[in-house]
Amino acid sequence: MLVAPGNPSPLEATVDQTMKIAILSRSRTLYSTRRLREACVARGHEARVLNPLYFTIDLEQEDPQLFYRQKPLSHYDAVIPRIGASITFFGTALVRQFEQMGVFSVASSQAITVSRDKLRSSQILSRHRIGTPKSAFVRWPDGVLPAIERMGGCPIVVKLIEGTQGIGVILAETNKVAQAIVETLQGPGGKNVLLQEFVKESRGRDVRALVVGGRVVAAMRRRAQGEEFRSNLHRGGTTEVIELDDEFERAAVSAAQILGLRVAGVDLLEGKNGPLVLEVNSSPGLEGIETATGVDVAGEIVKLIEDEVLFKEVDLRQRLTLSAGYGIMEIPVDERSELAHKSLHEAELRERDIIVLSIMRGDVTIPNPKGEREILPGDMVLCYGNTLSLKTLAPPPRRRRRRKKKLAGVDISAGASVEGDASPQAPEVAEAPADPEQHP
Repeated sequence: MLVAPGNPSPLEATVDQTMKIAILSRSRTLYSTRRLREACVARGHEARVLNPLYFTIDLEQEDPQLFYRQKPLSHYDAVIPRIGASITFFGTALVRQFEQMGVFSVASSQAITVSRDKLRSSQILSRHRIGTPKSAFVRWPDGVLPAIERMGGCPIVVKLIEGTQGIGVILAETNKVAQAIVETLQGPGGKNVLLQEFVKESRGRDVRALVVGGRVVAAMRRRAQGEEFRSNLHRGGTTEVIELDDEFERAAVSAAQILGLRVAGVDLLEGKNGPLVLEVNSSPGLEGIETATGVDVAGEIVKLIEDEVLFKEVDLRQRLTLSAGYGIMEIPVDERSELAHKSLHEAELRERDIIVLSIMRGDVTIPNPKGEREILPGDMVLCYGNTLSLKTLAPPPRRRRRRKKKLAGVDISAGASVEGDASPQAPEVAEAPADPEQHP
């Protein structure tokens, strides 16, 4: 029996409108597709399973359209993309067209594109205070061994940047084997690969957390069989239901939010110093986690759609920068800042035509802070206002202290690249500029 976790949706008691929901999937018999359709119907909505490959995207000025089986697509309130990796390019273009037509998508086209690219998603996550395995992307053959050494040496994981379900993930036990694998995969017409440290203490197991709407609704631990180091269920792994502690839950939710995903399967390794985000999946399978935990994850996704359709997402940056001379800016606060240790009242930002939208303090976001809220060093303050006033709050760039580093036997100074010196820049301010869907 499947059960819904936590409290009911805040709108559940008031939502009485029937929605028409499209599930983009190449097979209506797949477990996840079938469960999503059942959850839609169970909550009183109409749901259709539409094959992405049967669509045609028509582009015309002020009139984006979609055709399905060569007939105009009827109106839909929301779309749930279940886009396979093999059709990512066309699938994300299709989701983008739905977005241009004003249809809510559970996963945005941009978020799907980013999460499918392991290198790109790792680059984005690395900017934030979130644990990830050390990784390196190398195209020059002579750079493989130095990259491996920086990650602590072999064994090392070599993975295809666009692989799924454990396919294209290889454990290299020695430097010689690692270099041979990379050179083979990167050969003529080859693939882009990522080198990643092997987290020994988590060998053969990981944690899958299912994030829906900013919270973990279900979690399980996956274990590999025998000597296999990949714990994917598609490779024979087993599961057990677990309760995530606060640190793991915070890492899973943060990773999904950073990549812009409302629904995500976040894979975490249990490192000796805490959780390490391994991968974030924009179209997670539901069978394994629903079976292991008994949680109605499909129902939680439909509840999310109900909430989001009533409160449609607004591109805040675009809306707030339409007026010339106004923009949005993130202001880092340190001890040198004039805002440090002042309340919003004392800072008198309103008098300078600036509104504070939120304060990011560590892993906590304080939305719409009140006037008595004190601003502390280490805070990141999100502001909207007059661009000239905002720029006066930008901190001066710090000069990096030069320290000796050794790279390939040559001493260079930290803060300077091999090609030349680059100084940090101040934050930028954004400124203004018949029914063919019914399957037989």
